[in-house]
Amino acid sequence: MIKQRIYLFDTTLRDGQQTPGVDFSVQDKIVIAEMLDELGIDFVEGGYPGANPTDTELFSTKRTKNAGFVGFGMTKRPGVSASNDPGLASLLQSETDAICFVAKAWDYHVKVALGTTNDENLECITQSVKAVVDADRMAMVDCEHFFDGYKANPGYALECAKAAYDAGARWVVLCDTNGGTQPHEVEAIVAEVKKLIPGDHVGIHAHDDTGQAVANSLAAVRAGARQIQGTLNGIGERCGNANLIAIIPTLALKEAYAEKYETGIGSERLADLTHVSHKFDELLNRAPDHQAAYVGSSAFATKAGIHASAILKEPETYEHVKPESVGNHRRLMVSDQGGKSNFIDMLSKRGVEVDKNNPNLDALISIVKEKEATGFAYEAADASFELLARRHLGTVPKFFAIDSFKVQVERRFNAIGEVITVSEAVVKLSIDGESFLSVAEGQGPVNALDNALRKDLGKYQAQIDDLELIDYKVRILNGGTEAITRVLIDSIDREGDRWTTVGVSDNIIDASFQALIDSINYKLMRAGVE
Repeated sequence: MIKQRIYLFDTTLRDGQQTPGVDFSVQDKIVIAEMLDELGIDFVEGGYPGANPTDTELFSTKRTKNAGFVGFGMTKRPGVSASNDPGLASLLQSETDAICFVAKAWDYHVKVALGTTNDENLECITQSVKAVVDADRMAMVDCEHFFDGYKANPGYALECAKAAYDAGARWVVLCDTNGGTQPHEVEAIVAEVKKLIPGDHVGIHAHDDTGQAVANSLAAVRAGARQIQGTLNGIGERCGNANLIAIIPTLALKEAYAEKYETGIGSERLADLTHVSHKFDELLNRAPDHQAAYVGSSAFATKAGIHASAILKEPETYEHVKPESVGNHRRLMVSDQGGKSNFIDMLSKRGVEVDKNNPNLDALISIVKEKEATGFAYEAADASFELLARRHLGTVPKFFAIDSFKVQVERRFNAIGEVITVSEAVVKLSIDGESFLSVAEGQGPVNALDNALRKDLGKYQAQIDDLELIDYKVRILNGGTEAITRVLIDSIDREGDRWTTVGVSDNIIDASFQALIDSINYKLMRAGVE
């Protein structure tokens, strides 16, 4: 049987940003777009070019290598021609492979939200799509409130979808915007749409307000839809969007779908899914959901007893898929079974080859587990993990030693009576027996420490001149002013290589300093310094 292609459309950077507390920087969006591109997602929706400075800068150049880079926007305004609509002009001027319009498909919203007629709304859809097609871009249309619109006025909802298709839209996406439609309704309604529009031009965009966004997405596939829109870890406004992290392995590993359909994500990339999910959560500065389907740390965890005994004999007795297929691992609560194979694979991806019988590997696994128990998180801090591994496997030298550091913060009045805060740091280190002492000021204690640490690194100074710290995240791991603190620092060099390091301490300055030191050591290691 020739498998039918399912196309995956990620809207984390646009719809996902509507999650309360989520606000991506340009750098965040670039990193996430690269993650999605490497995973094998077909379309990455970056945001709304022209609507805000962040998205305008993001769309100044294409941010993906393989995935289609998609800009989002409204159809042209009623009463304005497509050529004179400023929003449409911003979209067409952006660096995109495709443009996805949101269009009203419920006549109630056409009247209340747009304040126009049904016919004028259809004309807005048609002219907007044609403008994109004429500009030699791929056009997509998200039919907003489609399912509620269909239940209220099926004829008009179908007219909206058909208008988009007839105008040249490559994808007509049916949106369950309020998230209240049930799977059997989705399947029946998509089947009706397919009578007018070929299934390989139909998509589904489901929200999770009843906890059924994944089920609704799969129901649409069964009815003929061939594009699924969703987000990483299901983030999104209100209760979130369809969770691609759950949809992807279901399509790939469950026979009902795997024997009929295929996506752009092969088995090798599928095994990166847990890492991608956890790294994304760390980027959001939140703890991963332990009970997340497929990728949670408890997804394949079993307490001691009859279940654990059965799993040790035949894992299939209590596991619906092999944990390794999605990059996760089996965990028995009395004896963690997340053993050597995962570590060997993680190290191999970083160019570190190690034999499974190497005694240092056992020691490394124990050290990583001990450090993670104290608050370290290596899913998002690949650079710190690689450094830790290479140190214990004896493949990276000790470039310098920190003898001591000191930071002081002074709050005072300046000469014109303004309150100012001045931070000063002193760092003492040694290289090949030679001592170095650096003093520097900065905008806050961490910046002062960074300036002092990189002010004079002796013979290594030239190798770190292009090192730049571009992001700093803090998470409090337990309550109170004496809490354990985790710090993640993102660094970049002139080649555009980016890496993340981590530090953990009951002192936020000490945690920051650990991450700073790892960043410099990683840079020196990458430079091949002896």
